[in-house]
Amino acid sequence: MATELLIEIFEPDADDETVDELTRDLRSGLLELDVDSVSPVPAGPAPDGSKGLDMAAVGALLVQVKGSAQVVAAVVGLVRSWLQRGRSQTRTLKVTVEGRTLELSAATDEQQQRIVDEFVRSIAG
Repeated sequence: MATELLIEIFEPDADDETVDELTRDLRSGLLELDVDSVSPVPAGPAPDGSKGLDMAAVGALLVQVKGSAQVVAAVVGLVRSWLQRGRSQTRTLKVTVEGRTLELSAATDEQQQRIVDEFVRSIAG
């Protein structure tokens, strides 16, 4: 059974080129994991009811994995590490799996770990 993860990078102060570079960097790291594919998702119009998000400042990747909760946990762990390396106070990442969304931002390491652990448990359960 294949699982899809949608990973969105929100960087409000970045231009399109910077967001593209960030997206390519994250994609490169994800491809080193045991995933089936990592492909860019083209930006579209802002969804109805969105809070004025600038879609030009969003990079999105669709990650395909074969059913293992361990691989999903590895992807989420890599995304979290990648966010921490960026040291941006405004950058936010969203990971959506099976209708559940995890949002990571400038929280402490402990807060992020607790959120990630709970999210992975909900996917595995």
